[in-house]
Amino acid sequence: MTQLGLPDDIQACLFDLDGVVTKTAVVHAAAWKETFDAFLRSQGGEQARPFDAVADYDEYVDGRPRADGVRAFLDSRGIRLPEGTPDDPPDALTVHGLGNRKNELLLAKIRTGGVEAYEGTLRYLAAVRTEGLRTAIVSSSANCRDVLRSVGAEHYFDVRIDGVVAAERHLPGKPHPDTFLAAARDLGVEPSRAAVFEDALAGMDAGRAGGFGYVVGVDRVGQTDALYAHGASVVVDDLAELGDER
Repeated sequence: MTQLGLPDDIQACLFDLDGVVTKTAVVHAAAWKETFDAFLRSQGGEQARPFDAVADYDEYVDGRPRADGVRAFLDSRGIRLPEGTPDDPPDALTVHGLGNRKNELLLAKIRTGGVEAYEGTLRYLAAVRTEGLRTAIVSSSANCRDVLRSVGAEHYFDVRIDGVVAAERHLPGKPHPDTFLAAARDLGVEPSRAAVFEDALAGMDAGRAGGFGYVVGVDRVGQTDALYAHGASVVVDDLAELGDER
């Protein structure tokens, strides 16, 4: 293992954004809960049971593109909505409408509360760059670039594969490995020589499915066992625990 706590043959590091680099996972969960709870109340009956911002978030929406998260959660409640289009207004009763409502709430919460980065991750990123490893940010968020800029972290990454790039390239989101594979390809590194850093179960699945050389699970919410079950090579509470960053 290297001083970074990675296998010796790793040449690149691929980082998720929310929950790994920035403290935005909890903001996403709150925006999803507000969105889904308002919709579920309108359904009545058993379907009105509130969205669980821990269990439902982890299982159905964390790490997935917005529309995929809407579909997965509604499917779990036996609810089907029209797809609509990405331009649907946030009050439209469609998959994209609910997704756009969530994004509207998310941006409002970010504007109000701001965004913070995990200091342990920033220190680890600096160490990774010092060691000469290539880096990419891989996120389903269409707001990835703005969030990175808001915490002064954009310069840490050679490549960005986010919701905007994925849409342009028609890449399916996590748990499919395509966005991580695209990042490795853009960096000129074989997946077996790249490490994935993720806090979402869908991200673990993507790392395992893509045949990546090392998958680091970052446990911010007490789901260590689940991260290992979904393919983590190692699980840490913070990236500062890896290698010489302890």
